[in-house]
Amino acid sequence: MQNGASTEKIDALLGDYRKSPLFSKRERLALELAERMTYTGKRVTDSFFKRLKRQFTDEELVELAAVIALENFRSKFNPVFAVEAQGFCPLPAVKAAADAATARFK
Repeated sequence: MQNGASTEKIDALLGDYRKSPLFSKRERLALELAERMTYTGKRVTDSFFKRLKRQFTDEELVELAAVIALENFRSKFNPVFAVEAQGFCPLPAVKAAADAATARFK
């Protein structure tokens, strides 16, 4: 990928990023934050927040949370108006997952 994560990292996300040596501690924490903010029933606990604070500045945490919240917003808002992904993600596994998810709304 030209300006982002390597194909190997993207593929690892589809597996178990927690066990992948491709991700740094900060990246794994950011991914876990995204999961905790996204999935119903998961929360950002005090102990997890303390772990985040050891790795990220306040400014970085605000930016991470804002970007994650924006993506969560888009994932709920766009399907209402049938906004498609525009084919920006070239990975076949991601495209297949996105196609399967959006097929439910058609």
